[in-house]
Amino acid sequence: MGEHEHSYIASGSKDDLLKRLRRIEGQTRGLQRMVEEDTYCIDILTQVSATTKALESFALGLLDEHLAHCVAHAIETGDGADEKLAEASRAIARLVRS
Repeated sequence: MGEHEHSYIASGSKDDLLKRLRRIEGQTRGLQRMVEEDTYCIDILTQVSATTKALESFALGLLDEHLAHCVAHAIETGDGADEKLAEASRAIARLVRS
C-alpha cells in the first residue's frame, strides 16, 4: 500500500484514529441502510455530507500526525527532511483537490 514499512503514529493517536474510522464505517453503513429503506433523497444527501466531513477530519488528523512525527523526525535527524516536506505537500494537494 505505502512506500514505508513503519508508522510514527503515537499509540494514543492511533486509537483515536481507529475510533474515528469505526464511526465513519457506521455512517457508511447507515447510508446503505437509508438507500435500502428508500429514505428521502435529501436526508441521504445530508448524511453523505456528514460522512464526507468526517473523512476530511480523519484525513486532517492523520496529516497532523505525519507532520508532528515523520516530518519533525526527518528535520531533527536531517534524514530526508526535504523529501518528507515534499511528500506532505503532495498529500495536502491531493486532499485539497478531492
